[in-house]
Amino acid sequence: MSPRALKALVADLVLILLFAALGRAEHDRGNVVLGVLGTAWPFLVGALLGWILVRQLGRREAVAIGPGITVWISTVLLGMVLRQLSGAGTAFSFIVVATVVLGVFLVGSRAVVALIANRKVARASATRGGAGQSVPATDE
Repeated sequence: MSPRALKALVADLVLILLFAALGRAEHDRGNVVLGVLGTAWPFLVGALLGWILVRQLGRREAVAIGPGITVWISTVLLGMVLRQLSGAGTAFSFIVVATVVLGVFLVGSRAVVALIANRKVARASATRGGAGQSVPATDE
C-alpha cells in the first residue's frame, strides 16, 4: 500500500469514528469510548471490505473519488447489515443520515483532496508558462 493510500485509509477510518462520535454525542448514551466503538465497528468493517473490494476488482487503491464511492457504498451497506445482524438499530432515519453523512465524509474528503491537488498542478503549470494544461490528480 502506498503512503498516499495509507493516509486515505486512515482518514476514512477516522471519519467513520467521527460520524459515530457525533451520533453518540447527539444521543448521549453511557461510556463514550465504548459507545463510539460500538456504533462504529460495523461501518469500519464495511469500509475495510470496500477497500479490499476496490483493490481486488480494480487493482488500484481507493484514493480517488470513483473508488471512494465504492468504499462509501460498502461502508453503508455492510455497516447496516452488520448492525441488523448484531441487534443494533437500523431505523429508516438512521439509514438516511448515515448514508448522507458518510457520503459527505468519504466521498467529499476525496473531492477536496482532488481539488487541492488539481489547483497545485495548475499553479505549478502556470508558473512554468504552461497555463491551462492541468493534469488531474486522481487515478480514476
